[in-house]
Amino acid sequence: MKKGLFLAASLLVSSLSAPSVLAASEEVNVYSYRQSFLIEPIMEKFTEETGIKVNIVFAKKGLVERLEREGKLSPADLVLTVDISRSIELVEKDLVQPVQSETLEGNIPAQYRDPADQWFALTTRVRNVYSSKERLGKLPTFNYEDLADAKYKGKICTRSGKHPYNVALISSMIVAHGEAETKKWLEGVKANLARKPQGNDRDQVKAIKEGFCDLSLGNNYYLGKMVNDEKQVSWAEAVEINFPNQANRGTHVNISGVSLTKYSPNKDNAVKLMEFLSDDVAQKMYAEVNYEYPVKPGVALSDLVASWGEFKSDPVSLAEVAKQRAVALKLLDEVKFDL
Repeated sequence: MKKGLFLAASLLVSSLSAPSVLAASEEVNVYSYRQSFLIEPIMEKFTEETGIKVNIVFAKKGLVERLEREGKLSPADLVLTVDISRSIELVEKDLVQPVQSETLEGNIPAQYRDPADQWFALTTRVRNVYSSKERLGKLPTFNYEDLADAKYKGKICTRSGKHPYNVALISSMIVAHGEAETKKWLEGVKANLARKPQGNDRDQVKAIKEGFCDLSLGNNYYLGKMVNDEKQVSWAEAVEINFPNQANRGTHVNISGVSLTKYSPNKDNAVKLMEFLSDDVAQKMYAEVNYEYPVKPGVALSDLVASWGEFKSDPVSLAEVAKQRAVALKLLDEVKFDL
């Protein structure tokens, strides 16, 4: 049997080795929704410390379907996700397996890991509210609920309500307020939109800079990316970053995560990589490379992220938030949010 070469540049699965052969080498194979350039430095550090080679296949979509097609012959050991909904989807489709690890339990707070040990957060990312520096300034007492206040009519921009980052936020609102109140809130937010939902999080900040709106929803790390992009730094300089609900339940956070595939051919190596990704070295690198918040308590933030200030995060379990995803999508349809 030929021994396959598993490259980051996507190769056909049929050309890869059978699991029994892959397991014989010191390697671990990763399917990643996270862009390769963000995680390659971390994987190189893992290889340097352990001698275990990391092979990465990156895709923006389709990795769940790929795992389903491959079944027991899949070469994948780990899946890196960029949203809680992706992690839950892997569990619901029975594509991953539990991992019992004292290291993972010690490094990752309970609210950021699956109660059944089938997914683990590696970083947290905040769903911030950005405000026009010129027209609104900093909003230290702002709540997500305020997005439905009529005084902001025609002043809010956002990407599609059905984007996973917004679905997770809406799901957290359902946990906090129930289905009926969240529907009213969505109706109020829709009434306040300056334009039909469109684009990505950075496009909303650009719209604030250009005067189309005064408020937008956006993940924190996009501000870091814009600050370090000469074409977008003027957008970043036009806004303040706000952490909602500081006087009550705290700001909603989402995760990037990792799961061990159901038929992992290199299980021991894969668990070693999971533990490495949750520990100090990798957590610090995550913070520096992508302007995210380390999931392990006590790991220092990047200087830029630290400059945005401290905040209180919503302590609700993300497993509970994820349970409301279907309801959130139903409410978005009912209020015709994206239309």
